[in-house]
Amino acid sequence: MPLAACSVLLAGAVGCSDPAPKAATPSASGASTAASASAAVSPGAGVRQLEEGYQRVIEDVLPSVVQINARSGLGSGVVYDDKGHVVTNAHVVGQEKAFKVTVATEGGAPVGAKLVATYPEQDLAVVKLDKVPDGLKAARFGDSAKVAVGQIVLAMGSPLGLSSSVTQGIVSAVGRTVTEPAQGGGPGATIGNMVQTSAAINPGNSGGALVDLDGQVIGIPTLAATDPGYGDSAAPGIGFAIPASMVKTVADQIIKDGRVTDSGRAALGISGRTVLGDDFQPAGVAVAAVQEGGAAAKAGIRAGDVLVGFDGGPVATITALSEALASSKPGAKVKVAYQREGVEKVVEVTLGEM
Repeated sequence: MPLAACSVLLAGAVGCSDPAPKAATPSASGASTAASASAAVSPGAGVRQLEEGYQRVIEDVLPSVVQINARSGLGSGVVYDDKGHVVTNAHVVGQEKAFKVTVATEGGAPVGAKLVATYPEQDLAVVKLDKVPDGLKAARFGDSAKVAVGQIVLAMGSPLGLSSSVTQGIVSAVGRTVTEPAQGGGPGATIGNMVQTSAAINPGNSGGALVDLDGQVIGIPTLAATDPGYGDSAAPGIGFAIPASMVKTVADQIIKDGRVTDSGRAALGISGRTVLGDDFQPAGVAVAAVQEGGAAAKAGIRAGDVLVGFDGGPVATITALSEALASSKPGAKVKVAYQREGVEKVVEVTLGEM
């Protein structure tokens, strides 16, 4: 489901506070209702058990969450295996090849690390520590298919450089398709099936861990929503994490082959740009080039055509097309509508793989 009516900020969000308590009032018996209210909200066995559960998860998982320092800034990462591989966001590593990584088992002393590979299309990357510290502990990754709305989660990382920080929230939604803001002059990644969470995500959280109360990483916090109606200020409690299943798919391939060999992402095989109509509003995607042997070329689409529909829905921008492709699978057959010399045509396209 595409994200509507808001934009996103790479690892940026703010929190909120509880309302002030109301004053106590006398009851008919003369006793203050504050006593009964206090009894109703005072920590009981259930609350203590929940707190203890939080503490167990934090003690178990936080040592597997690291801080990554690059020349351009800092972010977070998650220890992926006992060989020193760390998974993080591609936008955390940027164009750099070497990093300083702060690992809990080293008592705060940074460890050198080098880039294994980056996959910007899914905003994921893997770096490898130059040496494996004693006691390095890999995180456990959960099953994304079992993530449910309302589930309590903890976000762990280094927001604003505050290492080993933890925030708490719930899973607000699953299956979100989100397009990141442009980076380095190019379009941002469009990522499908993201986990939306109310756990606060701030700059520096990128690449960290979104964890369930079983101590399993269910996602990699990546970005947060901003409200374009208020000067793109951060929208409290709306953050997004790349699902664990995609993280594992990408990381396993990078570690084994040094690159992503099977993305699982659908591709149309074109490059294009958004065009405006007579009303100066987005009106479609002009095809600038067609990949030889790609899905579009096989269907007869060529440079100069303007795509206006995909799989039964309208396509007004390159972002809308990217989001539609992110929600599709390679090999799927879809109807694509396009305009050529003022005439609209519809063809069936068998999607390729990115």
